[in-house]
This record gives sequence, structure tokens and C-alpha cells, in this order.
Amino acid sequence: MSNTTIQPGTIEHIDPIALVIEANVRPSAPVTNDFISSIRDNGVLTPVLARRDDEGNVLVRAGQRRTLAAREAGLGTIPVYLVDADEVTSERIIQQMIENDQREALTDGDRAAAFQQLAFEGLSVNAIAKRTGSKPAAVKSGIAVAENAVAASAIQTHQLTLDQAAALIEFEGDTETVDSLIETAVASPEQFAHAAQRARDERRINAIREAATAALVERGFSILDREPGYYETDYAPIRELVTKDGQPVTEDDIETVEGRAAFVRVYCTSEEATVLYYLADPKAAGFKKNSGNANGPMTDEQKAERKELIANNKAWASAETVRREWLTNFLTRKTLPKDVGKVIAQGLTVHRHEVGTAISNGNALAHTLLGITRDGYWESDKLAALVEQSPTRTPHVTLAVVLAGIEASTSKNTWRYPEPAKAAYFSQLAAWGYSLSEVEQLVVDAGAKTGGDDEVHEAFAEESDAESEDDSFDGE
Repeated sequence: MSNTTIQPGTIEHIDPIALVIEANVRPSAPVTNDFISSIRDNGVLTPVLARRDDEGNVLVRAGQRRTLAAREAGLGTIPVYLVDADEVTSERIIQQMIENDQREALTDGDRAAAFQQLAFEGLSVNAIAKRTGSKPAAVKSGIAVAENAVAASAIQTHQLTLDQAAALIEFEGDTETVDSLIETAVASPEQFAHAAQRARDERRINAIREAATAALVERGFSILDREPGYYETDYAPIRELVTKDGQPVTEDDIETVEGRAAFVRVYCTSEEATVLYYLADPKAAGFKKNSGNANGPMTDEQKAERKELIANNKAWASAETVRREWLTNFLTRKTLPKDVGKVIAQGLTVHRHEVGTAISNGNALAHTLLGITRDGYWESDKLAALVEQSPTRTPHVTLAVVLAGIEASTSKNTWRYPEPAKAAYFSQLAAWGYSLSEVEQLVVDAGAKTGGDDEVHEAFAEESDAESEDDSFDGE
């Protein structure tokens, strides 16, 4: 327990330029543009801690960021709490540590509640954003979170981020999904975006399936909960049946037949359901079997592989959405990573096939990643115009062309048939801060088994067109 006696001080308003900043326990004091804007608009609300030396100089002991920001903002004076203190280094460091510990940052839950209170006071979203140094989108999300019972409780109880809590609002009423997302946010926060997107896709798929199922039930069809196996005899698929005159049986042919049934499948990237039709007693309906199937029943191992294939295909589709959103945000950064030049050079050499193909096809994905809308496929490339209008964006445009070319060549086959070239691509994204999903990590792990960089680069050069996607087992 410290026996230090706290000496009372005095408040003075002093020109920040006249203040001298002591060595600080923090190795750096980053002063962001948002922080400077906040100081400019609101002033320094918490006095900085300082002492006066024998020569009359005022030395800032705690509050260097506020002092520097006030200088940048052009404030004439700021409040300074002057205390009697000596130059003993240990005392300075202790005071600075205590001061920083006592200024615990607001949590996102605190911010959401504050945004809501400011809105109650009549401030608009833009006004709140300006006064608090926040982005309007964050203020809007914060108010929505604070007004939603589930999200407001979760952000406070589990210390979720604003984005995570806002995502919960989408699944209000779906307790199982909400609980699962909260668990992911707490245990594996880097996977939250992937989990949320998978939940969105699953909800979309279920909605499509439910709509198709309802329509079939209204038409008098029994709904099967799974696709019958080859050796099961309860139902016969109409694709194996023909009419008396040898014509394939269609869904119209069984519209009023007793024992008609259907299995509803929704592929992970589809906006419509695929319906497989069956009959319980084809002979009674006047139909006969066209031909047998040479394939035998699936083994347990094959069933397990098929289940994994379906799950990973669905996960890949969700991860693609998250990844491309991340790339879009990444390309809005003012400053790109230092190794961007190397990545661009590799894109134009070892990845020349993918990038060249994308260029010849009009750079559609590159436009999307840069937030540029094209009116049609045959419309002229707008990237050159962007460079002309904003020369400082040249590295961003060039990088977008490279990344879009590689990205456009990815598909479900990327995880099913992993190659060193794609492994290196995903590893690069991870190095830049992208959180790989489990199915994307499979590609990287497979690439790590290929050996050194020389083998990887050789594979880059020899990479051929990806195989066409096989949706035959894409899951419902």
C-alpha cells in the first residue's frame, strides 16, 4: 500500500505550445485525425497533469496526446492541473501509469448507450458523430443496438463490439443462432464475421426451402426429409420412370397421382430450390422403370465424405462473401502495406494467367472491389478514368486489378483441390489482417505441405485453369 500523500493542485489555462512534454511511460502517443477533430470541436475536457520547474517551465506529466492534439487543432489555451512534483523518474512513471489506468476506455456498450441518450436529447446522427468524433455508421449502429433488448444485453454482458452486437439484431427471435454467435464472439472473435455470414446464408436457404415446400404441400405432395437411397423401395424417382409410350415422366404427369412426393434441395449459391419428384407406387399410376442404376449404395465413409463436402461448400460460399467485403474495405485504406509492390509484381508475373484473364474480361470484380458500378458487361473500363481523376489512388487500382484477378479464379474447387498458388494468396491476405475461415485455412494448410518457396513459385507459373465447379453434391 502506498503512503504517498496527495498534494492539492491548481487549475490554470495555458497555451499548449508553451507546454513542455516530459518523457512518457508510453513509447508513442498516436494522435489521429479523429482525435484532433474531437479536441477542435469540444476542447480538452480533462485537464492535463503538469508541474512547474525551477525555471518556470510547465512540464506535462500526463496528457501528452491531449496537448499535441490541442496544438494541431490550434487551441489558444487548455486546462492544466498543476501540482508540486519533483523530477524523480520513478514518481513520474508511477503517476503516468496510474493516470492511464484510471482513464479506462469506453466500451462499445458504453458508447451505444451514450449515442442513444444523445439521440433522446434531440441530436441527429450526424451531429452526434461530429461531436463525439465517431463515424455516422457507428452512431447509427450504436443507437440500433441500444434500442434492441437482445443486442443491448449482449454487448454489455459479453463485451461484444458494436458490429457484433448489431449483427445479432438480424437474428432476433432465433435464440439458437443468437446464442451461437455470442459464443463465437467470446471464444473466437476473429471467426465472428464468417459465422454471421454462414447464419445469413443458412437463413436465406431455409427461407427458399420453406417457400418451395409450402407450394408443394398446397399441391398435395408429401415432403421427404431426405433423398431416398438407391436400394430403398418406398419411393421411386420419376427421373427413372417412363410412360406407357416410353416418354420420360414429368412433374405434370404426377400432378394428381396418389403417392406423389418431393424432396426439396437448395444449393448454397442458388436463389431457387431444386425439387426432386418421387412416386410411392409407379405401377399403379401406369408407369414403368426405364433403366437400372449401376451404382451400389453409399458406404458410411462415402456418406461422411459427402456430408463434409456439403458443409465445406456451404462454408466456402459464406466465406467468399466475407472475404470480398474485407477486400473492398482493405482497398479503401489511405495507406497500403509496405509489401504491396511485391504482391503487384508477383500478380503480373507468377499470377499472369488469372490476372490476364480478368483484364481481358473487363475487370468486373476489380470494379466491384473499388466500389465502381458498371452499367453492363460491354461498358468500357472505368479504372483508367479513376486513375486520371485520382492519381494518388494508382497503387490501389493496380492492386485491385491483381487481387480481383486471383480472387475471381477461386471457387469451391479451391478447397477441394488446394494448390500452392492459392495457398500463397490466402496466406498473403491473412498476413494483411484477414481472418481466415476454417475452410480457407484448409487451403493454406495444404499449401504448407508442398515445401519451400521455390516449389510454390514453380507451381504458380505452371498453374492451369481451375476445373469447372462440380455442384453434384452441393448441399441443401
